[in-house]
Amino acid sequence: MGALEDAGFYCIDNLPPVLLPKFLELCTASSANISRIAMVMDVRERAFLKEYPSIFKELKEKGQELTIIFLESTDEILVRRYKETRRQHPLAEEGTVVEGIQKEREMLSDLRMLAHEIIDTSTLSIHQLRTLVTRLFHTAGDKKRMAIILTSFGYKYGLPSDADLVFDVRFLANPFFMSDLRHLSGNDSTVHDYVMNSEVTQQFLEKYFAFITFLTPLYEQEGKSYLTIAVGCTGGMHRSIVIVNTLEGFLLEKGYQVRVIHRDLGKT
Repeated sequence: MGALEDAGFYCIDNLPPVLLPKFLELCTASSANISRIAMVMDVRERAFLKEYPSIFKELKEKGQELTIIFLESTDEILVRRYKETRRQHPLAEEGTVVEGIQKEREMLSDLRMLAHEIIDTSTLSIHQLRTLVTRLFHTAGDKKRMAIILTSFGYKYGLPSDADLVFDVRFLANPFFMSDLRHLSGNDSTVHDYVMNSEVTQQFLEKYFAFITFLTPLYEQEGKSYLTIAVGCTGGMHRSIVIVNTLEGFLLEKGYQVRVIHRDLGKT
């Protein structure tokens, strides 16, 4: 559901099937422009198995495009998952988990035959499953790239708690010690030029951009919807701001959605 939600679907878990046609009518009439809907239905809703054939038929007659994804796994893996979550199988109220699983397979066998996609999750991690579901519903031009949040900060005010990656640029020449730059910020062109007109800065950026270029696609493959990169200097006023602003331009050229936060700008 998380993967479908990130792909632009309006998601609902365990909706009574009898309400599905009415819900779709409301979506069609709504000004919210809800056109992609994902619903999870299983044996927890006992009426589902009796009602879904007629409801699916009604939806198709009304011109609704219906795609059924059926998730399954081996008995051994399912038993292990129930043990890990300490949840009771909904069909094993008076029996074992294995008996509940077998009963569930029998009850869902007809629905499985109707499925457009059958996914065996036995050997999939949650990240692999997310990637697979995302690919199933990807159409040309609608892929949403991972968003990247860039945060500049000052070490004197503490590390950002939400950072995935933290880079320390206190080794760069510090404009604070230049009397005409001290009271400016990294957003000012004179401070930017001071930091950037250094061989050390240029060498760092070359390696830094190569590292970021290597990492970001790997994070996307793991299914991250956003990545937070923090860059810190002593006070968060000069060097970190210049590097974050420069990194922003680099990532925008790569096609990423970028948001910049200068956390400690203006603090004294």
